[in-house]
Amino acid sequence: MRYILLFLFVATQTLVAQNILKGKVIDENNQPVIAASIYWENTQDGVSSDENGDFELPLNPSSKNLVISYIGYKQQVLPIASTFIKIKLVPDNTLGEVVVTSTKRGMVKSQKTTANTVVMSSAELLKAACCNLSESFETNPSIDVNFSDAVSGSKQIRMLGLTSPYILIAEENIPNVRGASQAYGLSFTPGTWVESIQVTKGAGSVINGYESISGQINTEILKPANDIPYYLNVFGSTDARFELNSHINHKFSDKLSTTFFIHGNTRLAKNDMNHDGFLDNPLGEQINVLNRWQYQDLEKGIVSFLNVRYMNDEKQAGEVDFNPRTDKGTTNFWGSEINTQKVDVSGKLGYVFPDMPFQSIGVQMAYSYHNQNSYFGLNKYDIKQNSLYGNVIFNSIINNTMNKFSTGINFTSDDYNEFLFQNTLVDWSRKDNSVGAFFEYTYDNLNNFSLILGGRVDYHNRLGVFATPRIHARYVPWEDAVIRASAGRGKRAANIFAENQNLLASSRQFVVADTNGKLYGLDPEIAWNYGISFNQKFTLFGKRADAGFDFYRTDFQNQAVVDVDASPQQVVFHNLNGKSFANSFQLDFNIELIKHLNLRSAYKYYDIETDYSSGRLQRPLQAKHRFFTNAEYQTHDNGKGNWKFDVTYNWLGKQRMPNTATNPVNERFADYTNPFGTINAQITKVFSSKFEMYVGGENMTNYKQDRPILGSTDPFGPNFDSSMIYGPLFGQMYYAGLRYKFQ
Repeated sequence: MRYILLFLFVATQTLVAQNILKGKVIDENNQPVIAASIYWENTQDGVSSDENGDFELPLNPSSKNLVISYIGYKQQVLPIASTFIKIKLVPDNTLGEVVVTSTKRGMVKSQKTTANTVVMSSAELLKAACCNLSESFETNPSIDVNFSDAVSGSKQIRMLGLTSPYILIAEENIPNVRGASQAYGLSFTPGTWVESIQVTKGAGSVINGYESISGQINTEILKPANDIPYYLNVFGSTDARFELNSHINHKFSDKLSTTFFIHGNTRLAKNDMNHDGFLDNPLGEQINVLNRWQYQDLEKGIVSFLNVRYMNDEKQAGEVDFNPRTDKGTTNFWGSEINTQKVDVSGKLGYVFPDMPFQSIGVQMAYSYHNQNSYFGLNKYDIKQNSLYGNVIFNSIINNTMNKFSTGINFTSDDYNEFLFQNTLVDWSRKDNSVGAFFEYTYDNLNNFSLILGGRVDYHNRLGVFATPRIHARYVPWEDAVIRASAGRGKRAANIFAENQNLLASSRQFVVADTNGKLYGLDPEIAWNYGISFNQKFTLFGKRADAGFDFYRTDFQNQAVVDVDASPQQVVFHNLNGKSFANSFQLDFNIELIKHLNLRSAYKYYDIETDYSSGRLQRPLQAKHRFFTNAEYQTHDNGKGNWKFDVTYNWLGKQRMPNTATNPVNERFADYTNPFGTINAQITKVFSSKFEMYVGGENMTNYKQDRPILGSTDPFGPNFDSSMIYGPLFGQMYYAGLRYKFQ
């Protein structure tokens, strides 16, 4: 009997598979095309390609030809004889024809995805001086970018008002900015390596883990199978920063290809634009290389990747006259060095059942070695992390493609060697291991409603056994409108020292007030996130536009509270005693003002409060009100190149400063900062499909934070603090560069 049932099941799945067409749409540069229209000829049955260019469409017995169209490209009509097709679009610029085109947007929010996700393509990253991942979000209103301190030069991102440790940051769905790399990990991925970035607000998928609370950011690296033979990017700026990026690609066959990525950057000159005796930007250099291999056999349904990466990053910061050879470990001059070595090896293997294209199985494995040796004046912090990650995932359907599911298991093993020296050396080394199983069900009626129900159960040697439920829903109430809602739970082990290294660049003593927990004496962080969003596309004065809003609330059941208000000479870490919440509201409006001129704008309001030892306070260094606008324009490309213009304005309202009332009068900050605005702009001249040059500027309003370092005249005294940063330090910065592509 069971063999009969098995036969019937397999036969049913095969019949369903034969009724589904799967495919992928790419452009002339082999990049995925988002929102291409795919439909059966002479019918109304069709779909749009997703953020990866992929689509699924039930076969139509009344039509054998598939029509593919996208603005700016020739319409194609293709006969279909199999259940998988790869479509390459051809630019529609034939001489003598009148072609109606529109700007291909670098940032897309699809109406069809269930989660509130924005996809940033490589075209979006080219609109700014995006030298690394931490600088890739300057034109994305969903992400806030801030400097973490006045010494290291590192930038910290926030989503829904919460810092990056509450965001699950992954590279090709493998978590990679975590643990020891939380402070500087975003600067370890060069911007030219990135193919696309998916930013998801709120509770994310349970497939990638249990740690995300405010959102997920997933980065896709350029695929060797789609890459060009050679790419060169050269960059230089007025703050003496220089970069070189080179990609070398070789295709051994239609199935096997590889790309060798080389990145190097350095800052040579000392800058002290505010004349406080400290460097505005650290000196340093980085060498970063990646060798990426891809094997694919689409007929057999096999796709695999192998990545091997090495990175060495060295930074020197502090007083202008600091010399590490003579002043390290002394009180001659205050200085800091942060030296990091990183090795990553990862592999992915995916198999799509040829006769059942809706069904696949994938395996991911990754090893990471991170070694940081650093000191901040007389404070010393060293951390070494060896991590192993594995994930097995199976995707299929239940009865039909409207009902899909993903299930699997993953594990993480982290071995930390962590040492903190503040007057005495303390060993905080530990081993963390976790294993979990997940199941995610997706329903999509292919029209106006979709739902994702996900859950996972994990065992962690310090966090114990716990469950993580999450839900996403999408509903289309009327044409071109979409409502989304989500809710979910996140749990994480806070790496309190690695995540707060900026506070070491001060005279504050680190105090852990609780001792009974299993993580530095603290309990794990637990939070619930709830959100709702609405978006409406419409035509205004004959121009396409869209507007919408989203509201998210994060409620912490427990939090590793970082209290810098208890005393200007201390930072106290303790478990949450009371309430901690973050409310985030964002209002968006986007419009194509004229042909090729797009305006993107957003207003954000944050209400973030935590119960500290001194009472409930607004989160410090967090503006309640923010305004963002971005305008992009490009001239018509007649085959001989064109011009591209981009300008971004950011306005930040007042921010609460940490309490300094007990300091001497001349070493205090005001309770609140003044509002300020900055302007970034870039002009690109495209000479041909192979060569382009660009010039740009950052902080063109020349705003500089007044007195960014407290106690700068006595850096080894009790009032020194370089961590209270709310604005730019350097003032105006201008840059130029070139890009060359051999295709």
